[in-house]
Amino acid sequence: MLGGGLAGLQAAAIKMQLGEAANGIVNVDLWEPVPTMQFPGVMDFIKKYQAKAPAEGVDLLGYFLPPFAYSELQILGQAIEATKTLDNDKLAEYMHSHIFHTIESDIAFGPDGEWTRGRSGCSITASRGTMSSSSAGRRPSRSSRRPSTKPAI
Repeated sequence: MLGGGLAGLQAAAIKMQLGEAANGIVNVDLWEPVPTMQFPGVMDFIKKYQAKAPAEGVDLLGYFLPPFAYSELQILGQAIEATKTLDNDKLAEYMHSHIFHTIESDIAFGPDGEWTRGRSGCSITASRGTMSSSSAGRRPSRSSRRPSTKPAI
């Protein structure tokens, strides 16, 4: 068994190219079609995404980033609609004090900008597909990617 934060293995094209050579590799996926991650609206989103993906030349499965990217836009849209502003400080203040209903579950942020309730997932590639597990946990810190807790607009 081999594993870690391996870049690329989340993409369907890479999984398909590696085929059985990827057996036994443990990697991180942000979303998998497992019962604990099938929140209202996410499967409809995945179906629509997968129908358009081939023509757009993007990842065919759409498991790794698309559900969270869509959720981030849902959060931003809900915050803008509620505050009636694009002011970063006002949006950040609102985002740190309200719950957002997204296809990735209800999401709330604490004073530091981290999720108040996180979740983690693990994907193990097996010879007949992908086995996944997800459990409640902390989402990795975003501070290394986005130092500000203000939304980027």
